[in-house]
Parts: sequence; structure tokens; C-alpha cells
Amino acid sequence: MADDDDAPDPAITSSEVMLALSLDSRDAVDAMAAAAAANGGTADINPVEDHGFMYTRDLADPDGHAVGAMWMDVSAMTSASS
Repeated sequence: MADDDDAPDPAITSSEVMLALSLDSRDAVDAMAAAAAANGGTADINPVEDHGFMYTRDLADPDGHAVGAMWMDVSAMTSASS
């Protein structure tokens, strides 16, 4: 909503939700990105994030819907909190 009562609110024409899927390995994340690209989608719509213990790649399906593929080494998180 606009702060000024005299200003019109911008029209909302669409909304989007990004799904994030947790996969079993980094290789599975890479395979999903490759499959997206090979089947009409787009791999790496955002920069690849590699933090060592966590790896993510963002994809778009052929209709432009965003999907995040990610892997996390949960044991690294458990070790850090001990």
C-alpha cells in the first residue's frame, strides 16, 4: 500500500514462488541443473553458491518458474554447533 492516501497503489499483476529442493549430493544438484538446461529450462539464473558445506544452483523451468536445487552437509552443521 502507498503511504500517501492520494497516491494510487501499484497494480499487482503476478506473484511468484520459488521452490527449493534438497538433494542427496552435489552431483545430484549438478545433474538437475544439466537436466533443466537440456530440456528447455535455464540453469544458473542466479550465481552458483558454494560454501563447502552447502551448494545451491537456481534454475528456471521452460515456463520461467524458479526452482532452487540445494545440497547441505548436515554433519558439518552438527559439528559446528557442538
